[in-house]
Amino acid sequence: MATTRKQEERALSADERELVEKSRPPALRSLTDSQLATLVKRMRVRRDKARTVAERQRREMRGKATARGAKPSKADEGSQIKLSVLSTALRRLDTEAARRTRAKAKTSLVESARKALALKQKAGRAAPAAKPIPGPRAARAGRGGKERTIVENHVPPSARGRVRKQTARVQAKRDSRPK
Repeated sequence: MATTRKQEERALSADERELVEKSRPPALRSLTDSQLATLVKRMRVRRDKARTVAERQRREMRGKATARGAKPSKADEGSQIKLSVLSTALRRLDTEAARRTRAKAKTSLVESARKALALKQKAGRAAPAAKPIPGPRAARAGRGGKERTIVENHVPPSARGRVRKQTARVQAKRDSRPK
């Protein structure tokens, strides 16, 4: 169930209300990246503290923990509302931080691609094309023959010895089988 502003005001302290207000859209977009990071840290600390208080009060209500005050807690609705509001605000802040990170990454990628294109155009030559090798049907090219193309070895040099040895072991195992 959504909490109303009145419930939020009752559950939050003045500085917590200020933090939550900064996490809402008009104010959130105007924050710098460093201010956003600071706000996320402060909000996370407040949320963790509210979570701890809510858990302690729930344990007191169930009789699992001793009371921190004169009497054990009878209800934890206020703590639950506070935890819910702070968690929602932190989720908004995290979403905004992730959005900004994605936007920076995209901008960086576009810049890198433009730089690479400029370097490629400056070099002025295209990548060498694969050379066709005539196959057995090359003499009959007029009768539907296809040409072969050279393909580079897809096994990296660092793995060639291992692959060759593995193939030798497999072949030796086959050869040693009874017929």
